[in-house]
Amino acid sequence: MKRRLSIQLRVTLWFTLLMLLLACISFAFLFYAGERMAQEDTRQRMATMTADAWADIEAENGQVEVDRDLEYFRDGVYLSVYDQNGIPLYGAVPREFDNTSVFSDGELRTIRDDSGVWYVYDAKNVIDGLTVWIRSVAAAGKIDATMQVLLRLALIVLPFFVLLAAIGGYLLAKRAFRPVRQITQTAREIGRGDDLTRRIALGQGRDEIYTLAQEFDRMFARLEQAFENEKQFTSDASHELRTPVSIIISNAEYALAHAQTVEESREALRAILDQAEKMAGLISQLLTLARADKAHNRLRLEAVDLSELAEMVAAQQQENAAARGIAIRTRIQPGIICRGDETMLMRMLINLLDNAVKYGRDNGWVNLTLKEENGWIQGSVQDNGIGIRPEHRELVWNRFWQADPTRSRDGAGLGLSMVRWIVQAHGGRAELNSEYGKGSEFLFFLPADQEQPRGAKG
Repeated sequence: MKRRLSIQLRVTLWFTLLMLLLACISFAFLFYAGERMAQEDTRQRMATMTADAWADIEAENGQVEVDRDLEYFRDGVYLSVYDQNGIPLYGAVPREFDNTSVFSDGELRTIRDDSGVWYVYDAKNVIDGLTVWIRSVAAAGKIDATMQVLLRLALIVLPFFVLLAAIGGYLLAKRAFRPVRQITQTAREIGRGDDLTRRIALGQGRDEIYTLAQEFDRMFARLEQAFENEKQFTSDASHELRTPVSIIISNAEYALAHAQTVEESREALRAILDQAEKMAGLISQLLTLARADKAHNRLRLEAVDLSELAEMVAAQQQENAAARGIAIRTRIQPGIICRGDETMLMRMLINLLDNAVKYGRDNGWVNLTLKEENGWIQGSVQDNGIGIRPEHRELVWNRFWQADPTRSRDGAGLGLSMVRWIVQAHGGRAELNSEYGKGSEFLFFLPADQEQPRGAKG
């Protein structure tokens, strides 16, 4: 497979080529402008010299008289005077110049002959009825020679300019890509050492590379948190499953070794069945949450009478609450319809009421309210139980976390985590208000006119 050049080297090459192109364009423009300026300067000198010559020319007795002090050579420009028949009267022309070309008044011409290239400027004037021509001639080769010297100088300077541009481009690219190398090195070290606590830490900056580095740092932080959550999840799940498995094993061993009657065997089997049912419930919840994490859990959307569903769940949970003398009171607006998954919404309500009963006071109360307002379904489950400390209020949504660890036998701590996921999967949000020692209130908000819920989030 053909290996491509590094971005740094490609940037250097492109920068060098660009500078070379700009230099060539600049030199070409300078040569063109210089040549045009040189030509214009020569024309101006020739025209000026010709205009000055008229002061030294006069006519007398039908003859053209030329002052002998007339300057006929100045700064490479030759000047000569002719009568109306083209007969030279005064001055000189270059020895190599073919002076047979016809006169052309007021026009700067370029004439090429075997001896070279010449600039010729002719001027005509009538003095006392006599026609007089003045011709000025300059060798164009001097201008060309000057331009050739400049061209040779440019060809000498250009390689050094290109070399300087290449070195400068390389140093600039190296400096610009230094953060990229740091990003690459940090990512490589993290990959080799599995140290997700490492960060690129480029500092503050506004350009794209600093933004990229900050995004990488945030990504590493999320990955670190995800791995920590995964390890914690695995540890907690193992801990929750270990207790019922131990009970099942111990009861099975007892029944096999010591059970003498059918009743003793039945008692052991009941204990085994009870723990197996807890394990099945825990595994079912874990599977639901795992599918939610991977967005594999698809909601079965339908029109659900949430008011009727809430009344039914409250009636079911009243039987469990009655064992502790807790009264479940409802204030439910009738006819609230939402589009959602009936099974998931029922589980949400069950988990909220079960949590309120579990952590409520004996002979206390639980209030379930439900209403629709401003296009949102607002529900709350309030109790007068033990409440939640301020530092624990965000932790209650975490999996396997329990406010009262002594009650871990009553559940695995997955209920509120599932509540939040179900509410978010239906496009809503879940909140908590609590005062330690006085009780808690869990609120949920669902869109009343929702047609298609968002994807599930764990």
